[in-house]
Amino acid sequence: MTYETISLDVADKVATITLNRPERMNACSLDMAGEINDAVSTLTDARCLIITGAGRGFCSGADLQARGKTSIAGGEGSYIALTRHYNPLMVNLARLNMPIITAINGAAAGIGCSIGLAGDFVIAGKSGYFLQAFVNIGLVPDGGASWMLPRMIGKARATEMMMLGEKISSEKAYDWGMIYKVVEDEELMAEARALAIRLANGPTLAYATMRKNILVAMENSYSEQLLAEAEGQRIAGSSEDAAEGGMAFLQKRKPEFKGR
Repeated sequence: MTYETISLDVADKVATITLNRPERMNACSLDMAGEINDAVSTLTDARCLIITGAGRGFCSGADLQARGKTSIAGGEGSYIALTRHYNPLMVNLARLNMPIITAINGAAAGIGCSIGLAGDFVIAGKSGYFLQAFVNIGLVPDGGASWMLPRMIGKARATEMMMLGEKISSEKAYDWGMIYKVVEDEELMAEARALAIRLANGPTLAYATMRKNILVAMENSYSEQLLAEAEGQRIAGSSEDAAEGGMAFLQKRKPEFKGR
């Protein structure tokens, strides 16, 4: 399928979604949210996903200047946009059955911050930064930010980000434990690609089960999480990859996982 606001490339079992409105700093319109959602639903030939942005920014937030049928205007318009477009996107990213790497070039603001932090591995260039800009225009964080940030960096730092509305540099985000790695800008995509190739050749079903267990871990009791791990182990342990992994261990060789 041809998209208007993003591009999708799949090669070597790695899918790359590039937010592609560089003239608008990749501001996420409702159309873009829909196209990302559609692209995510078609990744049958991929085993890892990279999300990045074209040009000098990852995503500057929701497109507040969009008009017509894709307008985000006023409280009611925002509610509809979130519940019908942005929230389903965030849920689908959380439930994706493969690892996600986000490569942050420049601004990751507003909903762009939430999309950026949806990665299992967030790699930022030195020019990258994260911004909860909502308070600066009299709004409140959305896109799951108020759920993610306290769990990632604690209440005090999450409150700082959300109530002060100041940029958090990639270096500070790394120091806070919010992201995986900071690299030179020119090395960003090479780093993301190398990690994606590694993950794409790993045990995809096990990765998917890990993603699910990590997502629910903060809500589950200890006994509930033990059961979730047991259920996950039953699924992963019945996979072809687990059989291959066991055989490779006995034969003292590197396993060749197929994602099944």
